Amino acid sequence: MSRLLTRLAAILVAVGLFFTSQSLATPQRAAAADPGYLMLHFTGEGSNGQQMYLSHSADGLHWNDLNGGAPILRSTVGTKGVRDPALVRSPDGSKYWIIATDLCISCGQSWPDSISNGSRNLVVWESTDLINWSEPWLLNVAGAIPDGRNAWAPEAHFDPATNNYVLYWATNKPVDGVKKHRIYYAHTSDFRSITTPKIYIERPGMQEIIDTQIVDMPAGVGNYRYVRASGDGQITLEGSNSILGTWTNLGNLSGIGLTGAQVEGPMWMKFRDRNEWALYLDQYSSGRGYMPVTTTNPSAPGTYKLPASGSYNMGVNKKRHGSILPLTAAEESRVLARWSDIPAKRIQSYNFQDRYVRHAGFDVRIDQNITGPDAQFRLRPGLAGSGTVSFESVNYRGYFLRHANNDFQLVRNDGTAQFAADATFRQVAGLADSTWSSFQSYNHPDRYIRHYAYQLRLDTVTTATARGDATFRVTN
Repeated sequence: MSRLLTRLAAILVAVGLFFTSQSLATPQRAAAADPGYLMLHFTGEGSNGQQMYLSHSADGLHWNDLNGGAPILRSTVGTKGVRDPALVRSPDGSKYWIIATDLCISCGQSWPDSISNGSRNLVVWESTDLINWSEPWLLNVAGAIPDGRNAWAPEAHFDPATNNYVLYWATNKPVDGVKKHRIYYAHTSDFRSITTPKIYIERPGMQEIIDTQIVDMPAGVGNYRYVRASGDGQITLEGSNSILGTWTNLGNLSGIGLTGAQVEGPMWMKFRDRNEWALYLDQYSSGRGYMPVTTTNPSAPGTYKLPASGSYNMGVNKKRHGSILPLTAAEESRVLARWSDIPAKRIQSYNFQDRYVRHAGFDVRIDQNITGPDAQFRLRPGLAGSGTVSFESVNYRGYFLRHANNDFQLVRNDGTAQFAADATFRQVAGLADSTWSSFQSYNHPDRYIRHYAYQLRLDTVTTATARGDATFRVTN
């Protein structure tokens, strides 16, 4: 990858992990009737930038940041940083995985360290709905590579020939006296265990290759079933009729003025309503993040076109090395309901109006004059039922107010029906003042959220005191 090569040549500091990671298990699934696209990406160096972000587009060219531009997932394992994610959908659409590089530059690691002695693991999350994600786990992929120094830029592509995934990534290691990044691969069915890694792509001499991404081709377009784009000093295009077969060099994008000195991190996207593709490229040398180049035949370098001025908009956050998933209507509905920006609110007590609902050590209470994120919540559409609400923490994304044994805690959503019911409420007229609000339990409708000795509880309400305790104002 050119950024790595440039820094190695100039100052012996590596570059980035700017390998893209889009791999759709069924990338041609998008059709004209499907409504939009989802991009998973990171934004840059630092502990906040190297986390998982989502953006949405209706047309594949104009993007809006989801979740108010904040991360949707944070790594709690390994280096506590993640970048270059791949978003993988199973062929039947029943599961999704995020696989990402375990790396946190400028928050505990340097480029030289990450090149010579980086994490050998990938970070993995799993979901059944694109909304509720498992806790992350580490998948050691480079530990089985003798003298492998790191594991960067994972991709996974479903291979119908083997009925599992070809998982591939870049590892730096010496081979025949030459230490450089090569692409390795292994098979996996669950992203928890892999077969013995083997070399997948190697360039001649000292030429590095780090990011590569494969797109499936429909019949009648080009001469190959698969096309891959790789960052190897150029943006090199290759074609093959088998993921693990022989690949033919088709050329590169230098003809439109794009080489590895300007761009890296190729990321494919098929437009749902026409035979046209966007190859997103990270403009790392100018620090501008992704831009799309378009083509009607990915296997023909002469068909690629630079974007016209004003033809695309990447939103507010810088978007770097990621993955694009064409959404079905059901997927889009879930994603937008969950991750659309919802303003943060505070929940004020009616009878102690200097106190607000807050979490402390994941316990929930009302406290005085709390203005920080511990006392801020997003009132999401209820996790269960219709016309309901659920309270998501602002500073612990994915954690909700949940009752258990009549007590309240801030708990991570585990995706179960029981959690959804326990964390869902109906917002009704305040029991002590109809201009305020009370919150009736979804699965125990005879009970309401109330405070008692400043602790939040779920109780029946039969007295004037209890009615005051169970009345709140949702406020900015």
